[in-house]
Amino acid sequence: MTDDKPPIGVLDTLRATPTTVRYLLGGVLVNQLGAFVQTFLVLYLTHKGMSDGTAGFALGAYSLGTVFGTVLGGEITQRLGARTTIVAAMAVSAPLVAVLPLLARPGLVPALLVAIALAGLSAQAYRPAASVLLSDLMPERYHVMAFSMMRIALNTGAALAPLIAAGVILLDWDLLFWVDGFTTLLYAALAYRLLPRHAVPEAARQETAERRSTGRAAYAAMLRDRAYLAYLAAVVLGTVAYVQSSISLPLEIVHDGYPTWLYSAVLTASSLVLITCELKITAYITRIPTHLAVGVGHLVNSIGLAAYGLAVHSGAFVLFGAVLAVSGLMIAGPSMFAHPATFPDASKARYLATMQAAAGLASAVGPLFGVWAWTHLHAGFWVLMALVNGLAGVLAVTGIKHRAQHRAAERTTDPDPVGETV
Repeated sequence: MTDDKPPIGVLDTLRATPTTVRYLLGGVLVNQLGAFVQTFLVLYLTHKGMSDGTAGFALGAYSLGTVFGTVLGGEITQRLGARTTIVAAMAVSAPLVAVLPLLARPGLVPALLVAIALAGLSAQAYRPAASVLLSDLMPERYHVMAFSMMRIALNTGAALAPLIAAGVILLDWDLLFWVDGFTTLLYAALAYRLLPRHAVPEAARQETAERRSTGRAAYAAMLRDRAYLAYLAAVVLGTVAYVQSSISLPLEIVHDGYPTWLYSAVLTASSLVLITCELKITAYITRIPTHLAVGVGHLVNSIGLAAYGLAVHSGAFVLFGAVLAVSGLMIAGPSMFAHPATFPDASKARYLATMQAAAGLASAVGPLFGVWAWTHLHAGFWVLMALVNGLAGVLAVTGIKHRAQHRAAERTTDPDPVGETV
């Protein structure tokens, strides 16, 4: 945001949101409401009589698939376009998810693992495409707010999905995956019918057509970009630290002798605050430099993580830490999420995909590291996580500030750089 423009408000953003973006966010919400595989896969397979080891391998296969899926989705988006990628990914994912109950048998474990890995790959391939489409359709000054709206759609779906699943399980466990497949197919149909085939002007598409096919050169440039690598490292470290609020915090609560309802209260309060307050907070943080918002957000988050280490003295520290952790996420998250969209159209999808892949990899590795480290450090573990998250903040500020300076220099030398629309 620049000084010659008025502050961005929530209502201002909603008025500036095109109908196609509303369709896009609605589709993301519908898809997330039925996304049961990763959350309930282990419980489902053990319910079907499979061993804990098999269930763990299956979850690992799904997580690995999601990491590769985001990279593949970014590449397909760059070559074929966002709408085509979303429709294709969802159309492939739906039958793979729906067929899992037929493969969940002891004699079909290899086929089950392959199907689960492919389901994870196709399920996440749409994410870079949706982010690219969002950045193309929304005016630049509303990008951070737009990505905040996408986060709200994802978080709302993630919060409501377990409630829906609880009712579905009462009817039939297999129905979980059939509902998941149906909502995925519904998203594919909505995307095909309602989303634009092209979101950028014809001239811009022709200008970047040749560069879109040079994926190797794009990734080589990415590897040479130290500022972006610092940002990716921040995404990994910050994600590893933040997931401990849902992985290691329950262990801390039980270890300190608190009732399990305390953790349920933390989850409920965090979800409500995140869903209801993020857009308003984002409206305020767009008035300050992006790197400053990111730095403050990581600092607040780190204080919240450190507060969990005092939980042994009082349960109030659990709630206090949770409020700070989610507040830090709301302050830093939208800007972190939107940052890859600042790169040129010729490579934007790939940058978005690598960010999402890094976050997915950290989400998969974070629980394993967290449980191991917590069992060895206990209260000291939270100090370590606060320091890790603080390092993530330093790296994020470095990467984002450098990118902002680079864009400012580009605009000084060329007020309308070719191929860059964000």
